[in-house]
Amino acid sequence: MMQRHSRIYIAGHRGLVGAALYRYLSQQGYTCLLTTPRAELDLRWEPAVRDWFDQHQPEYVFLAAAKVGGILANATYPVDFLQDNLQIQTNIIYHSYRTGVKKLLFLGSSCIYPKFAPQPIKEEYLLTGALEPTNEWYAIAKISGIKLCQAYRQQYGWSAICAMPTNLYGIGDHFDLKTSHVLPALLRKFHEAKIRQEPSVTVWGTGTPRREFLYVDDLADACVFLMQHYDAAEIINVGTGTDLSIGELAHLIQKITEYAGEIIYDSSKPDGTPRKLLDVSRLHGLGWQARTPLALGIQKTYEWYVTYAQGNP
Repeated sequence: MMQRHSRIYIAGHRGLVGAALYRYLSQQGYTCLLTTPRAELDLRWEPAVRDWFDQHQPEYVFLAAAKVGGILANATYPVDFLQDNLQIQTNIIYHSYRTGVKKLLFLGSSCIYPKFAPQPIKEEYLLTGALEPTNEWYAIAKISGIKLCQAYRQQYGWSAICAMPTNLYGIGDHFDLKTSHVLPALLRKFHEAKIRQEPSVTVWGTGTPRREFLYVDDLADACVFLMQHYDAAEIINVGTGTDLSIGELAHLIQKITEYAGEIIYDSSKPDGTPRKLLDVSRLHGLGWQARTPLALGIQKTYEWYVTYAQGNP
């Protein structure tokens, strides 16, 4: 069991998930949290990762470091999304095993599942069909990370587990319209349209695809729960078990941001996967469920974004 004094490495602590993990573990009284700013350690560079692990000797690792982004970013930077993620996760997984890390949690993504997987998506649907082309580079890297963890467990009996979160949002999210995911992108669009008193906001696609969203602080709670209570080769989904359409999401964000204009859907832009809802019965069976309602989570995220945007024009 991970103790309050255990040496815990959060790889990617400045990202959305890593920062939430750092907040949560700190609040829970964990006193030896190890972090590495990107400027000090390039996780793609194996010799540097080797030296860091030799020096710091973590006991537990949360592998949240990754290059992430939405549809446009995946289409624009396919090499980065595949190669960078392969290098990061391979280096961390190998050196975690080599230096005797007791347990590693690898963060995957719901995009690993086939584009037309039956809904809700069960863990066993992995590799049963073709991926969604708009994020296949990222998905292939994540699938490789899962299989590497499973291979280490099979060949060496090493404790590496893999959690597959649904679409995430929350404090610390990325709001660049060229690279962000749909929820933060819509928050920014509606906020700026309100400030500029624009008559309409354009939403990519038809608005009909359905998505599930998990507040990132709930994911942090789930990750620590799994580190303490789960130890098996099978991947495990992390989500809320409920979804809504992009159109419904847009109207919810319109209400939260108090934007009075019109919503226009640009059907010339890609919709992505028609529906992506995770089956979270395995996680519920272990005794964990998400706590933050979507409207409350978006409100908290919006309040943080307004404060951040005002301080960083």
